[in-house]
Amino acid sequence: MSRAACLFPYLNGVASLDGLRVAEVSFVPGVRLHLAEDAIVLRARLEAEAGRALPPPYWADAWVGGQALARYVVDHPDVVAGRSVLDVASGSGLVAIAAALAGAAAVTANDIDQYALAAIALNARTNGVDVEVTRSDLLDGDGNGADVVLAGDVFYNHVMAERMLRFLERAVARGARVLVGDPGRAYLPHDRLEVVASYEVSMMGAAEDAEIRQAHVLQPRP
Repeated sequence: MSRAACLFPYLNGVASLDGLRVAEVSFVPGVRLHLAEDAIVLRARLEAEAGRALPPPYWADAWVGGQALARYVVDHPDVVAGRSVLDVASGSGLVAIAAALAGAAAVTANDIDQYALAAIALNARTNGVDVEVTRSDLLDGDGNGADVVLAGDVFYNHVMAERMLRFLERAVARGARVLVGDPGRAYLPHDRLEVVASYEVSMMGAAEDAEIRQAHVLQPRP
């Protein structure tokens, strides 16, 4: 069995660790992730193995909004301690891992990308925490009963932003605590969210985030 198949059995061996490195997430002390050395090269390798076009490997970067949200959870463990947590559009699993480290009773990381789910499982093992992974589109629901719903860097296009906002508001309506991590991307619904915390950031995360200087943790307005 290949090295890739051993580490990604849930993908039937089609994923590869070539082009990934284990790196400390400096803004979230104690967390390590498998991140892309070069996301463009990694995508080309994955597409060559899969024999088809693939979406960008967003899961192979630590996006700045997710870093801010993960840091907030680690700094304020009472938000998740003893509670069930859903990290939606989890990507690398950074926020889910932070919730587990902060004492959540159960953590589910959700994404629709099979490679993201493999990365989440691998990153959770690397950090010694238990995270359940689920591949499905949850955005027509309300968070499956999770006490806390976390979402980092989810307002990146118009369609996703509209669906995500409705999903998060349904979660709030049934009583969930909802927190969002975002640096102020173009589709962030500022009028529907209020800032809980802000962090100064510099040259951290994905290359696309290199010019970002501040990231926020937000929650839906009452």
